[in-house]
Amino acid sequence: MKTRILSVLFVLFLISCGTNTQIVGAWTSENIPADKSYKKVFIAALTPNTNVQNAVENNLASAARERGIEVSTSGQTFSKSFTLDNQPTKTEILDKVKAQNADAIFTVTLLDKESETRYVPGSTTYYRPMTYGGYYGNFYSYYNTMYPMTYDPGYYKTDKVYFLESNLYDASSEELIWSAQSKTTNPSNIDSFARDYTEAMIKELVKDGVLKE
Repeated sequence: MKTRILSVLFVLFLISCGTNTQIVGAWTSENIPADKSYKKVFIAALTPNTNVQNAVENNLASAARERGIEVSTSGQTFSKSFTLDNQPTKTEILDKVKAQNADAIFTVTLLDKESETRYVPGSTTYYRPMTYGGYYGNFYSYYNTMYPMTYDPGYYKTDKVYFLESNLYDASSEELIWSAQSKTTNPSNIDSFARDYTEAMIKELVKDGVLKE
């Protein structure tokens, strides 16, 4: 019995530690040459939030380097921050990409964010006492002790959901070669989100055959 309980707790632990990011759709170009291998990628998180930009770009960069891919990021490449009224031109961007000798460009964009409200049902626990005494001595003592322990009412919970689009382009032709849309629910913080997102992207890239194990 103890072994069974420990096994259940272990499974629940693994589930709780899983990523909050899910791939909701992905596409891979049919025009990628079979012998094509990308050696250096330029990563750009398209967001005015520099903390998010750095966290996402740095996590993706680390994962790519672990697989032997050279990386440059927009945060490290551009010395200034861009705004809606001060965006880089096509020439500015592509010149930087070429200067880094990148043969692929990976972009990340927040498509949408929303709140979802869901009902979390409660649970009633049945407990059979093994010994008697103490608060079992009278009705109210028992009632007052056990009632809060055995009844868990349901409640409504609001989830924060973020939808992102990730694209991989061939740097020389500028053609899209892979794209995925993902959904992240209730990220606890920026770093946690970046790690979960990167893990989901790497798994999908490997699954789609774009990135080798």
